Amino acid sequence: MSLFSAINNVYGQELILNEDQKEKKYSFSFGPLAGFVYGQSFEYVYPLYTPAEILSELTWDMKPVFYLGIQMDYGRSGFMSGAGFFASLVFKAGFPTDSGKMEDRDWLSMHNTNLTNYSEHTNKITQFLWLDFSAGVSIPIADIFYIKPLLTFSWMHFSFSARDGYRTYASEDWEVIRFYGEVITYRQDWLLLSPGISAGIYIGSLLHLEISFKYSPFTYCAAEDNHKDETKIVTYLDFTGWGHFIEPSGRLSFKFKKADLSLEFSYRSIGRTKGVSYYTGNNNNYYLSPNESGAALSVIDTRIIFKIII
Repeated sequence: MSLFSAINNVYGQELILNEDQKEKKYSFSFGPLAGFVYGQSFEYVYPLYTPAEILSELTWDMKPVFYLGIQMDYGRSGFMSGAGFFASLVFKAGFPTDSGKMEDRDWLSMHNTNLTNYSEHTNKITQFLWLDFSAGVSIPIADIFYIKPLLTFSWMHFSFSARDGYRTYASEDWEVIRFYGEVITYRQDWLLLSPGISAGIYIGSLLHLEISFKYSPFTYCAAEDNHKDETKIVTYLDFTGWGHFIEPSGRLSFKFKKADLSLEFSYRSIGRTKGVSYYTGNNNNYYLSPNESGAALSVIDTRIIFKIII
């Protein structure tokens, strides 16, 4: 073998080795998840001239909603070997089911802040879709500790149907009037954009603990409310935003060579948003409502995830 061939052979082997090492710096993982959320979604109408803080509040239970989904992650194979990019995509789809109740409260008095109207119905979740995408940088701080600045985009779609139940009004001496059949349907589409920070620690070779916190005022909700009575359906379209979003979360993972089993817990809260509302008249045209509308959300999310690492 000539000297040139030997050098070329060694250089080629080193090049292949370097390429393999580069490929091994990052890995992809994916797998199924299962869990449930427990909490409430809220719908608001704000007053113009009445003294109460809220004119109307509708509370839609999610107690609980079970879901299945999938999670996909891409990031540095060895977190502690150096800083690197990471990304995560999580999708959840809930099962349609009866889930607690829907309560409708009104404070319509011009003279005080006492409750004037109340109704209660059986609530059903008809649609539940949830998508989170996060990306950021993982930064090792010590041999077993790291931090991850990140940015998260989230879309959530919830649809509810309230049926049966009863109503009672102060103006009618709180006489109970029964309902039968579907009374109100409501749909929310949430968009969130939030920065956050995570911190993690490896305990031994298998156990991995991570906590994170996200906060943002960049929230938006498009909602549709359909009130039904014996003669017509009145539809309200709400476009609201700027409710304060917070989400603390924690994850406990058991990491194996080619798999990851995790238990995750989070609390997601979006404070009252505010914005414009439109309603349908008798001719089905939409008119701007004089009252501003709003929405909010408060749910606990618990899930278990099994991922294969490739």
